[in-house]
Amino acid sequence: MAADPVALARRLIAAPSVTPDDKGAIAILGGALEALGFRCETVEFSEPGMAPILNLYARLGREGRNFCFAGHTDVVPPGDPTSWSVDPFAGAVKSGMLYGRGAADMKSALAAMVAACDRFLGARGPKFGGSISFLVTGDEEADAINGTRKLLDWLKAKGERLDACVVGEPTSAEQFGDMVKIGRRGSLNGYLTVHGVQGHTAYPDLADNAAHRLVAMLAALTAAPLDQGTEHFPPSNLQVSTIDIGNRVTNVIPATARATFNVRFNDRWTSATVERWLRSILDKAGGRYDLQIKVSGESFLVPPGEVSGILSAAIEEVLGEKPALSTTGGTSDARFIHYACPVAEFGLLNRTAHKVDEHVAVTEIEQLAAIYHAALQRFFPPAC
Repeated sequence: MAADPVALARRLIAAPSVTPDDKGAIAILGGALEALGFRCETVEFSEPGMAPILNLYARLGREGRNFCFAGHTDVVPPGDPTSWSVDPFAGAVKSGMLYGRGAADMKSALAAMVAACDRFLGARGPKFGGSISFLVTGDEEADAINGTRKLLDWLKAKGERLDACVVGEPTSAEQFGDMVKIGRRGSLNGYLTVHGVQGHTAYPDLADNAAHRLVAMLAALTAAPLDQGTEHFPPSNLQVSTIDIGNRVTNVIPATARATFNVRFNDRWTSATVERWLRSILDKAGGRYDLQIKVSGESFLVPPGEVSGILSAAIEEVLGEKPALSTTGGTSDARFIHYACPVAEFGLLNRTAHKVDEHVAVTEIEQLAAIYHAALQRFFPPAC
């Protein structure tokens, strides 16, 4: 089963592992790796009031450099199953496409990684002068509290070292193989509450309209771009996602108004400097406000180097095209891994990720396995 990435991907999709429920996905992946000789360890992490999360670390070999494949088995909910043309957890194949929640993001990539290892070991044997590992979490699609970050700390405490890592997120944008991620923008959510004085709309001089103050503050925040971008990153941007006043009548000036916004920031910023910028703008706008900040991740960049170079060469070998090195898109667990070792991300098309009828081409799953195989061959060149 491990040698066939499509068959393994179908088995993984059939495990409805919507965060935080594993539903056997980790066991399926671990079983496929154990069949190749990997030593698998499942690790459970939890926090008070949160469901426990199952994670997997698997390693083959104890010598040389450690090449790590990383990813996640958890998926987002499918939504209304009746809106799908197939059962979202059946792993159906039709017209050359594999359908199911997680097909793109990212169970097919995990299956391709296993198949790549199977082919590499079949050609080179278990004594290839190095180690291969898998770092897999069930907590990437939600808060990412009990997943990769804690698993990396656990590895460090055990004395395990990673020397290079490929994350299998669906990075391809317009066509398969067109993009490798070498960094990600940071993400920060702001929860803004503006305070005024309630009053009658006929007597505005006796009130202080919180809605007006909120509009002015948001206008100030969005009046100009944060920056013009950097060498590897697009411009940072702030997007207002919701405005809430909750006023049920038309003749009352509201005392409170709220808004939520998201900032995607490049490597010119940290979450701390973004927050200072936000507060300086809001202070200049005037009025009483509270601002709560929640940081999803800091921006990071892994300059073009060995891992992205190996991936680019492997993609060009298999597909005949050289990919772009990019930092676009949302966050991923590479934001934690880059502290441990050089990392790059590459996977299937992201066009249908998280959508109804999520699907990927069967031929591209096979090509992805070939690319991961070629990357292993380059990282562990045969002895002369």
